[in-house]
Amino acid sequence: QVQLVESGGGLVQAGGSLTLSCTTSKSIFSFTDMGWHRQAPGKERELVARITSGGSTNYAEFVKGRFTIATDNAKNTLYLQMNSLRTEDTAVYYCVGLRLGRRYWGQGTQVTVSS
Repeated sequence: QVQLVESGGGLVQAGGSLTLSCTTSKSIFSFTDMGWHRQAPGKERELVARITSGGSTNYAEFVKGRFTIATDNAKNTLYLQMNSLRTEDTAVYYCVGLRLGRRYWGQGTQVTVSS
């Protein structure tokens, strides 16, 4: 069974930083690509950042220069380093991975940025 488990969310002041982690139950090498999405109250889920198995990354415009996506293959863990957080970054953040043609989601972790 494929499981993705996020951690690292919490409450932070605007301008602060948080690092989200997503640990997979399968080797991270078995995922074609992985990413982070988020969903704020009353809004649709949106892509934040994505990384392919080859290491290519892409970011939503609203996080470019502030967030960094990376993997630790030895730990089967995906990270999202979030700096210069803004109140509008408040959302539930979801880890997602594409493996053998199927997309898997984590349960989400809440990030709240206060002013």
